[in-house]
Amino acid sequence: MTKKAILLLNLGSPKSPETKDVRSYLNEFLMDEKVIDIPYLLRLLLVKGIITRFRAPKSAKLYQSIWTKEGSPLVVITEKLTKQVEDFTGYPTYFSMRYATDAPQDVMKRMHNEHPELEEVVLLPLYPHYAMSSYETGVDYAVKAYKNGKFPFELRIIPPYYNKGHYIDALAEIIKPFIEKEYDHIVFSYHGIPERHVRKTDVTKNHCLQMNNCCNVASDAHQYCYRHQVIETTEHVAKQLHIPKEKYSYAFQSRLGADAWLKPYTAKRLEEMPEEGIKNLLVVCPAFVSDCLETLEEMHEEGKEIFMNAGGEKFEVIPCLNNETSWVKSIHQLVTEPT
Repeated sequence: MTKKAILLLNLGSPKSPETKDVRSYLNEFLMDEKVIDIPYLLRLLLVKGIITRFRAPKSAKLYQSIWTKEGSPLVVITEKLTKQVEDFTGYPTYFSMRYATDAPQDVMKRMHNEHPELEEVVLLPLYPHYAMSSYETGVDYAVKAYKNGKFPFELRIIPPYYNKGHYIDALAEIIKPFIEKEYDHIVFSYHGIPERHVRKTDVTKNHCLQMNNCCNVASDAHQYCYRHQVIETTEHVAKQLHIPKEKYSYAFQSRLGADAWLKPYTAKRLEEMPEEGIKNLLVVCPAFVSDCLETLEEMHEEGKEIFMNAGGEKFEVIPCLNNETSWVKSIHQLVTEPT
């Protein structure tokens, strides 16, 4: 009898690349108070009155440029990963999304109906780093669904794994073939978040972004500090692959709005690098475990255009972990070791 199952949790995707579905997705995503953390009425006016009204048609065209015959790349990749994890671990494995489709409560109901003997479901958020707009909102949403559903099984949640050896191993394995070729520099480009989010998740309320070199000064705040965690990931991977200090850096992409977000901004750095003599550039996006709009369009297309127009000569984006065997093995270790 099956007593344990795995539930993978990813961000989500529009149901289709048509404007109406993209608008619906953006409304749900941006109305999340952990994504745009301003009072409800202001958020409603900003999101539905301004942002999605103008952004949805533009975003729909971008989604259309990456959509495949199978559907949304993020969803297709997550489906394939789910099957591979189940095959590798032997545990029934399902996936759910924070937004738009495959809601956690619906998936948990299916898990219970198909395996009524379940005693434990291990929830693995497909977010390696802690941020209120990704890991926190996803986990809170899943926990609420679990409680509302009054399911008989225990829900065990895997904490952020940004510095776990097997996650670092998986990242290093996909990067290694690219750095064995000639290159000038590699940028670790992470999804950006507003600086205020980092301050909000600082449990000490006096550390993050409030002292010099805060990410390298030991603090309880680091348990929830996105900036500290992405720097840790970068340093661990660089050390494992013996990448010289001068040949790698980190930056933050996908900025929205005029507020101060974590710096440096990837787009700005891509524009500056050719003037610094960096003409052959590699980019990897470790905050995304599945290729999606932010990697396939924002980085492959927009990022490349910025870099090449600034004088770059070669620009290559390293694929995400997707459903690589090393990532499947990493997931197996994450869900079977004690938390």
